Amino acid sequence: MNKEIIVSGIRPTGNLHLGNYLGAVTNFLKMQHEHNCFFFIADYHSLTTHPNPADLHANVRQVLVEYLACGLDPEVCTLYIQSDLPQIPELYMMLNMHAYKGELERVASFKEKVRTQPDNVNAGLLTYPVLMAADIIIHKATKVPVGKDQEQHLEMARTFGNRFNRIYNNSIFPEPYAFNYGKELVKIPGLLGGGKMSKSDGDGNVINLIDSPETIRKKMSKAVTDAGPTEPNTQPSPAVQNLFDLIKIVSTEDKLNHYQNLYATCSIRYGDLKKDLAEDMIIYLQPIREKIATISSDAALLKRVVELGREKASASAQKTLDECREAIGFKSF
Repeated sequence: MNKEIIVSGIRPTGNLHLGNYLGAVTNFLKMQHEHNCFFFIADYHSLTTHPNPADLHANVRQVLVEYLACGLDPEVCTLYIQSDLPQIPELYMMLNMHAYKGELERVASFKEKVRTQPDNVNAGLLTYPVLMAADIIIHKATKVPVGKDQEQHLEMARTFGNRFNRIYNNSIFPEPYAFNYGKELVKIPGLLGGGKMSKSDGDGNVINLIDSPETIRKKMSKAVTDAGPTEPNTQPSPAVQNLFDLIKIVSTEDKLNHYQNLYATCSIRYGDLKKDLAEDMIIYLQPIREKIATISSDAALLKRVVELGREKASASAQKTLDECREAIGFKSF
């Protein structure tokens, strides 16, 4: 099978939640066995927000631990920390020489940052798409798992790669395109009655993989419902349907049928449902919480994983960078 080269960045911002795990991460676990995958922790990208040094390191470490606990295999894929590769900022600099102010200012995410944080419009924000392009094309990626909000950045990665090829009369960089999950991308509902589980609505909307049983019980007790059905066999509100959908994931089919029947007969007690769902959620997440605790306490393992990732990713990145330097005319005397 002809394996695609896939690159995907992992932002070191907070803990993974159930929606992340059953959504994108589950697909990463499949992809690592089917393609040549490079997964990196994007600590350079976080510098646009000026993080505290201790927080930055702790976040990078926690992300590494949780992805390993979820099942990413550093022997199968290449899992590395972005700042471990000096080749990335060098390629970033090269690409910046042919990235123009006007096109960067038209990027939707940049315009949004200018609107929402006018006191921190730094050069890193302006050239963020260039750094993202360097991350992708340093490994000559052909596919990138991205959401709709990142498609413009991926288009710019193609633009910068093609521009470099054209200016220096070579074909170093292939065109990267979005990886299509198709119908396999699972959307996990949140707890606050809206759409998918996402931290954009606050920590109360998500169940983190490391949440303690007490925290899970507290969050589930505050999950949004409604006043209850007033007529038999009515359609559940979106908030109640979210809870039924969570039961489908972590509980038995018998339990789902039980609560659906109670709802249909107007005899449901949401407090009982939420308590029951909380206990099933705790049991469902217990194995991964235990893995996170075990891996987090193994400093030697984490060091080996980081070193292996650095070695594998550096070899790929250096090969590309050597081609770029040769094309530009940087030669040894």
